[in-house]
Order: sequence, then C-alpha cells, then structure tokens
Amino acid sequence: MTAVKDMIAFIDDQRQVYGVEPICKVLPIAPSTYHAHAARRADPAKLSARARRDMALKPEIVRVFAENFEVYGVRKVWRQMLREGFGVARCTVKRLMADLGLQGVIRGKPVRTTVQDKAALTCR
Repeated sequence: MTAVKDMIAFIDDQRQVYGVEPICKVLPIAPSTYHAHAARRADPAKLSARARRDMALKPEIVRVFAENFEVYGVRKVWRQMLREGFGVARCTVKRLMADLGLQGVIRGKPVRTTVQDKAALTCR
C-alpha cells in the first residue's frame, strides 16, 4: 500500500507540469485510482467504514496511551477503551497503535536470542 501512496504523492507533486494521465501511463497506476484517492481525501464521507472508524479511534487511543504515562501496551489500552465504552477489537487497537508508532514499555531485560562469537568473524 505504501507504493501506491508514494505514487500518488509523486503525481500530486508533478501533475501541474505533466498532467495526471501522462504520468499514469509511465507509472503502474490507473488514472481512476488516483482520482478516487483524491476524491476520498477531499471528502471524508467517501472513505470506507473502516477508515472512518479508524479516524475516530486514533485520537482516543492516543489519549488513553498519554493518560497512562505512555507505558500501556496494546492489551491495557484495549481494556481501558472497553471500560470507557468503546466497542473495539484488540487486533484493531494493535493495528492502530502500530500505525501511530505507539508501543508500551517492556519490563525486564531485552531478549537476546544469539550471542555473537568474535572468533568466528575472523575466518579465512
């Protein structure tokens, strides 16, 4: 999905110089895809139900995360939202927290799965 977003951003930057259709002939994107994306940006009512719900939930997730000293992980943010009356799935909270770049604090030492052998690096 990020490739499409990158192409749309490129078209936005260059559309005044070259136009949408000539750029779309070179890039692997249909002009209708670009125009549909631009219409959704201009009118949020044209967004999918999931996208509209995500837009409504993201500020609430950020608020719950900030109110709890930015240490709550997915499970605790989800449980707090359920207590506050938001009917949201845990996997949705996980996806939106990842989109927002939010991560809870992990207790203890970080897990080290391998220990590097310095002698093995100098093989001939």
